[in-house]
Amino acid sequence: MTDKIRICIFGAGSIGCYVGGRLAATDAAEVSFIARERIATELRAHGLHLSDLHGTRVDVPPERFDVDTAPTAAATADFVFVTVKSAATEAAGKTLAELVQPGTVVISLQNGIGNADVLRTHLPTATVLAGMVMYNVVHHGDGRFHQGSDGDIEISDHPRLDALAPVFDAAGLQLVRQTELLPVQWAKLILNLNNAVNALSGLPLREELSQRDYRCCVSLAQREAFAVLDRAGIQPARLTPVPPALMPRLLTVPDFVFTRVFGQVIAIDPLARSSMADDLDAGRRTEIDWLSGEIVRLGERVGVPTPVNARLIELIRQAESGERRTWTGRELLAELRSEPRSPIRSVASNVSRFGRKLWAR
Repeated sequence: MTDKIRICIFGAGSIGCYVGGRLAATDAAEVSFIARERIATELRAHGLHLSDLHGTRVDVPPERFDVDTAPTAAATADFVFVTVKSAATEAAGKTLAELVQPGTVVISLQNGIGNADVLRTHLPTATVLAGMVMYNVVHHGDGRFHQGSDGDIEISDHPRLDALAPVFDAAGLQLVRQTELLPVQWAKLILNLNNAVNALSGLPLREELSQRDYRCCVSLAQREAFAVLDRAGIQPARLTPVPPALMPRLLTVPDFVFTRVFGQVIAIDPLARSSMADDLDAGRRTEIDWLSGEIVRLGERVGVPTPVNARLIELIRQAESGERRTWTGRELLAELRSEPRSPIRSVASNVSRFGRKLWAR
């Protein structure tokens, strides 16, 4: 018997391994990872070696945690963190429905807007909470995971989190409990519209964002997003010192101005890249349908055209299929400013096949 909180990381990718590893390093939790065979083999052989952009280093030997490809650990967990890609949320919900006990706290730590809603449809007796990891994690192999940007872990507030907070404190992780998480999710999504641009640039985030042409691409995508959210009556939260609505304008200033201001807005490791860039490199399906796709679908619903985000979806889909992968800033900006090659409604319909219309609440 143990008094430790039992935590299951369902879908141990970069985020799951980093967050779960930090928790496993404490004496306050027993952590189990559910992972694909490749990651499971890596963790068994090397353990976890975690670092961040501020110099923090945490090593967790394999004997400090459990890792398996079968999801049985979810059946005895007090808290289950779902960290799968958004496309796998439906399958995760179905799997967990056969395992989790009534009252288990299931927390979605995923990109996008509606993953917690998907999980709730399959887990009616569990306490399902939406959450977001606000920073970037890079996988360097051999159990090494690096936090490349600043940020916290934000979760919809609930009394059951009282038991989890001390574990996060012991791990040195900032847990922010939000009364209303949806504005935070939309704000994070707007920032994440850069993921597609970064993936198509082939550059680290800091280098990509140091070039005005790439920033102008992000600005175009964000301007569309703000137009859609304004029509829908959605106000995103303020996550940076810069008000959200001013971010598209800030992105278009000359490089020397942006570089001076940018350092005060967010800290990014020089080698950090977007998770979408990592997915393309690994030949995995990206989360473009849960980033730009969310903007396209909501735009279709409220009657606001979204040709820039629709074109980004097309370009990422082409890159996933082995077509052109890298663009210079000038080329990509010209591509996004040009007339769409196919009707926007056709693109939006294609996106809708991969996402869900989860706006009604």
